[in-house]
Amino acid sequence: MKRTTIIDVLKSTEYGKDVCVKGWVRTHRSSKAVDFIALNDGSTIKNVQIVVDPSCPVSSDCVAAPSLKDITTGSCIAVTGILVESPAAGQPSEVQAKEIEIYGLCDNTYPMQKKGQSFEVMRKNAHMRLRTNTFGAVMRIRHNMAMAIHTYFHEHGFFYFHTPLITASDCEGAGNMFQVTTKNLYDLKKDEQGKIIYDDDFFGEQTSLTVSGQLEGELGATALGAIYTFGPTFRAENSNTPRHLAEFWMIEPEVAFLDQEGLMDLEEDFIKYCVRWALDNCKDDLEFLNKMIDKTLIERLEGVLKESFVRLPYTKGIEILQQAIKDGHQFEFPCNWGDDLASEHERYLVEQHFKKPVIMTDYPAAIKAFYMKQNAAADGAASTAASTVSGGSPAGTPSIGYQGAVAPGPTMQGTDVLFPQIGEIIGGSVREESYDKLMAEINKRGMETDKLWWYLDTRRWGSCPHAGFGLGFERLILFVTGMQNIRDVIPFPRTPKSAEF
Repeated sequence: MKRTTIIDVLKSTEYGKDVCVKGWVRTHRSSKAVDFIALNDGSTIKNVQIVVDPSCPVSSDCVAAPSLKDITTGSCIAVTGILVESPAAGQPSEVQAKEIEIYGLCDNTYPMQKKGQSFEVMRKNAHMRLRTNTFGAVMRIRHNMAMAIHTYFHEHGFFYFHTPLITASDCEGAGNMFQVTTKNLYDLKKDEQGKIIYDDDFFGEQTSLTVSGQLEGELGATALGAIYTFGPTFRAENSNTPRHLAEFWMIEPEVAFLDQEGLMDLEEDFIKYCVRWALDNCKDDLEFLNKMIDKTLIERLEGVLKESFVRLPYTKGIEILQQAIKDGHQFEFPCNWGDDLASEHERYLVEQHFKKPVIMTDYPAAIKAFYMKQNAAADGAASTAASTVSGGSPAGTPSIGYQGAVAPGPTMQGTDVLFPQIGEIIGGSVREESYDKLMAEINKRGMETDKLWWYLDTRRWGSCPHAGFGLGFERLILFVTGMQNIRDVIPFPRTPKSAEF
């Protein structure tokens, strides 16, 4: 008999019809008169209840003389039976079993027993944790967010653009990259200065796994108008925090003829679209996570949709943080003008001061990447001094006009989106389209240009204004699910000293 997924069985009202369901046992309760099996196949957070008479025939190719008592938590079975309306509250229907086939048994060493396990234990059993309710919910939401992203960009005229995973350039200039090589690491050829010779390597030069597809994405934008990338990226940072992975997924749109204001509009519209998609398409999973993981989850997601994001110049943000310190708030890290804000600073602005998402703009040039467009000195001073914190005044108060001193140094047209519980979730900017200005910044930073000649050519031949951003996919999933550790929103996390599964 053809299988019916459990999500479809639970939606069906064709009572009295024979159905076949297959899945993994969540629980099995036995009595003399009747057995109850909760079965789940991953199609929904909800289980279907199987009602089994002790005389129900049980067959199996994996065990001799199988019986109902062999079916324990984690076992995989197929059930053929009659769909009936359930008399129990909270479940519309159930299946009265006519026959059961056991596909795979589980003994008492199965790590995902009914009793709760800590997330740390489940990470050690990442190959099995996907079968739990929590991780099933997270992975279904992860799928839905991927669908939301592709749908949004397709509907808005963007082209899906595939950038290379293997690269000879370092987008961020950070140097923390995983090298890719076919060389014999036990017999490396070196020159007189002790530097490794790559002539005999596969690509004939030093290559690494990419930290970003942005630079190649900019090439796509200057030909196709609007593109987005969505793929894995890699950073070899020895960081074991709950917010960092060595392998993660990035979404990076790049758009020609887009200015800073338009970029902020895009960032806000895009992130709201994703959140709305989750609320519309992941109701059961979100309700489960709201109950079991974070009781403010759905309220927080709905809150993102209600109001415009704050648009806050970095200089004004520093002023707010310094005032907070004067008022007695304690931060672990300093927050003077020129500092790269820590997560605690970002979350203070979002969660305590404005109580809504913030788009922070016009960062100091020294703490941002070389490719960001720098504000002209006069323009930057004027915009900083006269800027208004738009969309983000605390309830009942007027907009805040910044009246402080001019920013102490040059600023870039950066646009980072800060979210509650996460901090930075999007990092974006207007890109510098002038060849001379871009070269000046590269030289100022002492960067080598031999690996970037192709990128610089876009500024020599038909350069255009353009902008873009990067969204860490796992950070989006963290926010949407309410999970607290980024290792719990990707199927198989890659972190320092951990590359199992």
